[in-house]
Amino acid sequence: MRVISGKYKGRILDGFNINGTRPTMDRIKESMFAMIQNNLKDKVVLDLFAGSGSLGIEALSNGAKMCYFVDNNKIAIDTIKKNTIRIDNKVIIKKDCFEALNDFDIKFDVILLDPPYHDNLMNKVLDKIKEYDLLNENGIIVCETEEDIKTNYKMIKEKKYGNKYVQIFSNKKNID
Repeated sequence: MRVISGKYKGRILDGFNINGTRPTMDRIKESMFAMIQNNLKDKVVLDLFAGSGSLGIEALSNGAKMCYFVDNNKIAIDTIKKNTIRIDNKVIIKKDCFEALNDFDIKFDVILLDPPYHDNLMNKVLDKIKEYDLLNENGIIVCETEEDIKTNYKMIKEKKYGNKYVQIFSNKKNID
């Protein structure tokens, strides 16, 4: 696993084999970040279900101002700490996703969601993001999922990779 673009391009990341995680394949990550590259510069990002931190690190590598990494797995948290050495603009939080969402008192410009596929968490998490008003007016939510997503957010982009989808949602009808 590696950072595929930006400032940290080529950086090797640990965590490919963290129990309970499923790292995003490079080709999916590359496509995902190509879809949102114009929405990262100087933005505040939440990487929920962070695992190794790969998605949040990619966002920081491509110009995000700050990334909040959230995971409830101690091994994942330790891996994120190792993978983000010499990266200052980060906050690493070891909490359950719903507890973390409830505790935030800020809004995010970009929210990255890649929960465990078979736990059916995506719709519940999207409901909590909406309930707690955690997405900025011009913000986006990027979801990697196999689930059928039902949300009040507007889907603005979608790409399929086998049985996986990358879907991007927004409060607005269009993004750059």
